[in-house]
Amino acid sequence: MVQSPISRITVIGGGQMGSGIAQVAATHKHEVTLVDVNQEALDRGKSYMAKSLKRVAKKKFAEDEAAQSRFVDEIMGRVSLSTKPQEAVSRADLVIEAIVENIKVKQDLFAQLSKAAPQEAILASNTSSLPIGKIAELLDEQRKQRFIGLHFFNPVPQMKLVEVVRTKEVEQDVVDSAVAWVKAIGKAPAVCKDTPGFIVNRLLLPYMMESIRLLERDVASAQDIDTAMKLGAGYPMGPFELCDYVGLDTIKFIVDGWHKDGEGLKGNPLFTSSKKLDELVKQGRLGVKSGKGFYDY
Repeated sequence: MVQSPISRITVIGGGQMGSGIAQVAATHKHEVTLVDVNQEALDRGKSYMAKSLKRVAKKKFAEDEAAQSRFVDEIMGRVSLSTKPQEAVSRADLVIEAIVENIKVKQDLFAQLSKAAPQEAILASNTSSLPIGKIAELLDEQRKQRFIGLHFFNPVPQMKLVEVVRTKEVEQDVVDSAVAWVKAIGKAPAVCKDTPGFIVNRLLLPYMMESIRLLERDVASAQDIDTAMKLGAGYPMGPFELCDYVGLDTIKFIVDGWHKDGEGLKGNPLFTSSKKLDELVKQGRLGVKSGKGFYDY
């Protein structure tokens, strides 16, 4: 197992991403504090973790219910809950933000956290689409040197990849520490520059958008396009299944943002939205989470 000097983690945001990150860190024997705006949100996050861990425990100790309970209790015992972000980061080695994809909200959050976190702490954002350097814009130079992107993928406990996103200001030892920590929690790091979409989404979004345009031009049905990409390209999911899983509103938010203001992407036709996507989002057909998207669930 890879060792890391990072042992105390604070995760801001108790949704599926934040609770997933907290679960994985606690599973690998880190002391974790999960933070959200109120107890109700924290209870939901705790419930996500408990359900996920119970599934793992049943596979790990199929015939031993007592061992299952001990496994879950031991990991959950490493997770503390808090509604006070500044207090929660005061002893942290690593702070990971996993809140709403709104640049101003993230900037304001880190401006507050920077007043309370130890100077040697690493501050990180889990954003999937916003520029890491811009999120850190309100921080002083010393904080910017210890600010990085750590983009986990959903569902966090199952997905192995973490994109480690380096800004122009970040110090190499911070990147090295982040990579070591990602390995220490059983994940695979991929280091990249701070560019729109990083690696995965930069490649994935054009693929999904071109698939939608094929459908709009009546080249083939969604089902046939999905079948073609699964059987012809070996993909585990077709593009429309993937769109529905990611969330059509999420895809539209990212594509519209890149087309309007993405570095090197502004006005790029690859990232022009589509009438079909706009219509589905307007109708509330957002994918799996709403029960309907390109497919009905």
